[in-house]
Amino acid sequence: MMSRISAEFESPELAEMALKRVKESVSHVFRTGMIYNKKTDSTSKLSHGTLYTVIPTAVTSFNYITAVVESPTSEDVVIEPQRNRTAKAFVICDAANTANVSAIFNSMGGLKIRCNI
Repeated sequence: MMSRISAEFESPELAEMALKRVKESVSHVFRTGMIYNKKTDSTSKLSHGTLYTVIPTAVTSFNYITAVVESPTSEDVVIEPQRNRTAKAFVICDAANTANVSAIFNSMGGLKIRCNI
């Protein structure tokens, strides 16, 4: 009989390390996987950039002279769901190894550990 164990981690790197530990130390692991928000990789690059704001000086004029305000970006510019780096890791293994996988997830910082048999 097979079972599916999943856990939530604070970052994709922690989930990868936990899955590596499971593959190295638990036998009869059929499949592993990880789900995370891939937009967080690009938003971390945006936090070191520059934010440009174009301000029109006279909307009714025909020459449309504009001003540009330049400011450094911070993490506040990126909305919270795109900054969230949590990752969900899962393992499909033999039901006899469920306790071992759960223990590894717990020791590696896994939260919300769930077992489906």
